[in-house]
Amino acid sequence: MAEGQRVWPDPLDGDEMTVQTRFLGFLRETAAQKVSGLSREQAAAAPLPSSPRTTALGVLKHLTAVERWWLVIEAGGADVPSLWAGSPDPSWDLASGDDVESVLAGYRAEWKRVTDALAGLTPEDRTRRSGEFTVRWVLAHVVQETARHVGHLDALRELADGSVGE
Repeated sequence: MAEGQRVWPDPLDGDEMTVQTRFLGFLRETAAQKVSGLSREQAAAAPLPSSPRTTALGVLKHLTAVERWWLVIEAGGADVPSLWAGSPDPSWDLASGDDVESVLAGYRAEWKRVTDALAGLTPEDRTRRSGEFTVRWVLAHVVQETARHVGHLDALRELADGSVGE
């Protein structure tokens, strides 16, 4: 799939791994589109009083950390640093240089790491780091986590500039 292109997975094509990764790709591009076009100020705003750390940029940074941990490190066994060092979860925090372009670039770069990490794995395989999960479970978990946070991005985008829609 070309960068920036959302493609709904074909319901009659693909094995389990293909279908799950296509759904993840669709959700990733949806997340990216929800943030694209926002100013740094809009994307860094935290308009939800009950969630003062929830910003559009923070959601993308968190999704980058999710993919790094679950798909690259846990499933793929890569020896790279986690983006979740500390508590509370710092993946939501923004640095002064974070803007839409840089955070999107980091998120997209993680997709390449994921592709490399999952190469040759099947849904039935145990994860390479701990062996406590199947690749099937990890992919399903990341798909549901991404879908949940795309919902947050729906609300954040609407509050930022009134845009609605998938």
